[in-house]
This record gives sequence, C-alpha cells and structure tokens, in this order.
Amino acid sequence: MQAVRSHIVKSLPVGAHIETCDNSGAKLLKITSVKLHKTRKGKSPAAGVGDMVLAAVKKGKPEMRKEVVLAVIVRQKKEYRRPDGTRIKFEDNAAVVLKDDKGNPKGTIFKGAIAKEATQRYPGIAKLAGIIV
Repeated sequence: MQAVRSHIVKSLPVGAHIETCDNSGAKLLKITSVKLHKTRKGKSPAAGVGDMVLAAVKKGKPEMRKEVVLAVIVRQKKEYRRPDGTRIKFEDNAAVVLKDDKGNPKGTIFKGAIAKEATQRYPGIAKLAGIIV
C-alpha cells in the first residue's frame, strides 16, 4: 500500500454508517475497524479517503446482509488538503466493497466520482473508476 501525500482528515469513526457506490450487492455499511490504524489509548480509530476498513453490511441483497466485508473509503464530506493547496470535499461519504485484501473491487461499476488518493493507493479501483477527482 502506497503512502498518500495529501493531509487527509480522519472523519469517519468506528460505528459510522456509509453508503456503497458500486454494484456489489451491499447498500449500507457500518465501519467496525480500520486496517493498519493505530490510536492512543481510549481514542476510537477513524478512517478517511483511501483507508481500508472492515465493515458489516446493514442493508443490501439478502445474501450480503450481516456479512463482514473489506471496503475502501473513496469519498468523504469533510474537506481535506492536497499538497498543491487545494481543498477537496464531496457531497457524501462512500465506500467500495473489496473481494480480497489486495484492493480488487467486488463490483464492476462505480457511481459518482472517486478521490484521486484512493486510486493512487489501490490500482484495482482506478481501473473501474469513471470519474477521478
């Protein structure tokens, strides 16, 4: 996994509900943990754009519901800063469901824009992205 140069604010804590933007069968996810994330004692881990999370499927197809899946955050409402000074924010929080820990997406179509930071870190997502912001 590549390092991202942008200063991404971790705005999605454990327990947050996020929508999916792919056709994997899941509609709503609840973040249960953030992969490769360390925090101080007593502080709950949080995720931002480009982070891999473990999430439980809350709404979706019956065979997907109550399943624990890996996902990557591709959009967040809270603005974050890029190295050139621009600030980026999206109108919703969204994730892409993965089929393995290498970063290959389960779905074949993504709705909406995908953040550049997520595509740099996971090339499998970049291949299917329609719009990269």
